Amino acid sequence: MNKPFKKYHKSEKSEENVRAKKHLGQHFLKDVNIAQKIAETLTEKSYETVLEIGPGMGVLTQFLIRKHKCVVAVDVDRDSIAYLNSTFKDAHEAEITPDNFEVKEADFLKMDVLTALGNEQFAIIGNYPYNISSQIVFKMLELRNFVPEFSGMFQKEVAQRICAGPGSKVYGILSVLSQAYYEAEYLFTVKPGAFNPPPKVDSGVLRLKRKANFNLACDEKMFKDVVKTAFNQRRKTLRNSLKKFDLSVELKEDAIFAQRPEQLSVSEFVSLTQKIEADAI
Repeated sequence: MNKPFKKYHKSEKSEENVRAKKHLGQHFLKDVNIAQKIAETLTEKSYETVLEIGPGMGVLTQFLIRKHKCVVAVDVDRDSIAYLNSTFKDAHEAEITPDNFEVKEADFLKMDVLTALGNEQFAIIGNYPYNISSQIVFKMLELRNFVPEFSGMFQKEVAQRICAGPGSKVYGILSVLSQAYYEAEYLFTVKPGAFNPPPKVDSGVLRLKRKANFNLACDEKMFKDVVKTAFNQRRKTLRNSLKKFDLSVELKEDAIFAQRPEQLSVSEFVSLTQKIEADAI
């Protein structure tokens, strides 16, 4: 087992000066054992590149840079960035060098990830800011051709929603779009006491591993539109919620349109999209 990262000198940006900022949705993980468990959620022994979102004070980073060939940490908080650069990149330890660790001041939701990392495969991990966690997943899905694995910590409710199956009350847009391309697994729960400051809710750690065949047998833009439109009126049957697609009378008689969106599996949503595509011809 790797030892926690040892500070060899006083950082230029002291630990006391890095405070969690509410407007950034920050809750710094302080439990080193939990951090190591999260780092181990990536199943590959070593990825060429791992993108860490929201590294904060580096409690997860310290384990990632021991395991992977290149770790790129992205954060918008300048206090955190200064602390990470001072604490990690200036440390004199053979396994922690500037060669395999880079800090970028950037908003993941706005950054051109492929320009920053190159058109290569990379994993994504992080203790994700609760206030933008869903948007992070949606952007990751846009990058799915380059992201074989995605893991990390969310608000428990969001993690459960991503991993939920048909029939669940929390099964929705995030569930279907994530599971269309990835195998989703809820791994473990983290209590508020593991953070500083502690959030008011439990957190959940999940893993998304890209399917071997992640190309859908339908128009993927239409698939996304169908899923979002259906769940935007989730209490209605598909016959009523999908009116914008100008369905033919014959198609609306199909038994699938008598169901509500939470009853459909991913494969049934693909089939539904195929039917709508064919109807439009």
